[in-house]
Amino acid sequence: MSGSSKFVTLSSLCALALAVSLGAAAARPLNVVELFTSQGCSSCPPANANLIKVKDQPGVLALSFNVTYWDYLGWKDTFGRQEFTQRQVSYEPPLGHDGPFTPQVVVNGHADVVGAASGEIEKLIASTGRISGPSLSIDHGKVSIGAGSVPGGRADVWLVRYLRGVVQVPVARGENTGRTLPHANVVHSLKKLGSWTGAAAALDLPPASDGLSTAVLVQSPGGGPILAAATN
Repeated sequence: MSGSSKFVTLSSLCALALAVSLGAAAARPLNVVELFTSQGCSSCPPANANLIKVKDQPGVLALSFNVTYWDYLGWKDTFGRQEFTQRQVSYEPPLGHDGPFTPQVVVNGHADVVGAASGEIEKLIASTGRISGPSLSIDHGKVSIGAGSVPGGRADVWLVRYLRGVVQVPVARGENTGRTLPHANVVHSLKKLGSWTGAAAALDLPPASDGLSTAVLVQSPGGGPILAAATN
């Protein structure tokens, strides 16, 4: 083999190794960090700020779910949805809480913290085991789920549409009157796509509204652990 041939072969092997390495990084399971927050809650801004700090960390899918139960205090949350409130309510019994509160950060569906103190979210991410469920990918209008074991025999498949990045919201009334509150990766809609029972499956993915990103969560029912997550 000539020197030039050896160089080409080694270059090809290096390129292949790099591609495999990048592919493995891209396929790394995500830690799903959900912040339940409200523009009408004076305790929430520090947690909002802490979510901003972790939203761009590798392997983290950070989502802000704005709840509705503080709207009566004088400010109707501009991102609040009843389905987001219900999602938080479903988490409370498995997490050992009597009812919902804000702020609350839930990681991978099975561990939580208030999230307002510096470093709290990072510590919870570090102490929470990584997701180890089926393979999950989003491509060409389809959600593909690999085969695997399902605790309880069935899992829910959730479609999340969110606005990637940080948005500033001026608040005119209520506990945060006169403040402009930053929000990270605000969820705009939450919809159940279907179920997964352990066999490889593909589900149709509705088109997203302009500007919204897509995340898909495979999760045990009733506020159970998240088994797999993917985002585009």
